[in-house]
Amino acid sequence: PAAYTLVISFTEWDGLKPPRWIGLGNFIRLARDPAFLSSLGNTAIWVVATLAIPVFLGLVVAASVNRIRGEAVFKSIFYLPYTISAAATGILWTFVFEPTQGVVDTLLKVVGLEGWIRPWLVTPGLNTASMIAAYTWQTMGTHMVLFLVGLQSIPQEPVEAAKIDGATNLQAFLHVTLPLLRPILTVVVTMAIVNSFKVFDLIWVMTKGGPFRSSETLAVTMYRESFILFHLGYGASIATLLSIISFAFSWTYLRSAVRSESMYR
Repeated sequence: PAAYTLVISFTEWDGLKPPRWIGLGNFIRLARDPAFLSSLGNTAIWVVATLAIPVFLGLVVAASVNRIRGEAVFKSIFYLPYTISAAATGILWTFVFEPTQGVVDTLLKVVGLEGWIRPWLVTPGLNTASMIAAYTWQTMGTHMVLFLVGLQSIPQEPVEAAKIDGATNLQAFLHVTLPLLRPILTVVVTMAIVNSFKVFDLIWVMTKGGPFRSSETLAVTMYRESFILFHLGYGASIATLLSIISFAFSWTYLRSAVRSESMYR
């Protein structure tokens, strides 16, 4: 299927007539398509935000609940959203951001901040931020679990030695624990990069990429072009480019991480 997608990305095809070879025509069209360029920008926002927010919060929560009383309860609470499908998560958070009667707007009314009420899912920019919040709620738990695995496999002697030498808890974490978490951090970041490029169902359920395609990512644009507009060749070119970008980001990060790990050793 991947090889076939690559082949039809060089064709013009509507799924009914035989594919017509056009060479690099679809890729040239991508460079001139405002909808694609907007989608590419939104995807970049997703990648940066899903690296900065869920991964960071997963690390903070993991460090907070590690080896404390009731750890299993906290792990279950934070991991539970990940067991819910992305489509169900999208439906749930659509109600959260529903205008006038949604949870967010209701809370703003209760605390006297009616002026902050916005049409969250139909305002360009705010809709992307709202969906990133939903995505963070769903995925932070899996990052937390992976970081907990790393934290609980780290020997405590270096940390205790740092504290004896006068380091605070924060200094010991930043200068001793965090460097020892590099292998797990590499896994978490790589997973976050790949998943952020292919996020689709959450966006499709909450906004369908709207309004006016303002919240589309590359995965949503690929779906729309292929299976709604039946520009299958054009959609395949987006899929090909998405795969290349995702692979390039992952390979570059893994290479730099492995190099850093070798230098650290």
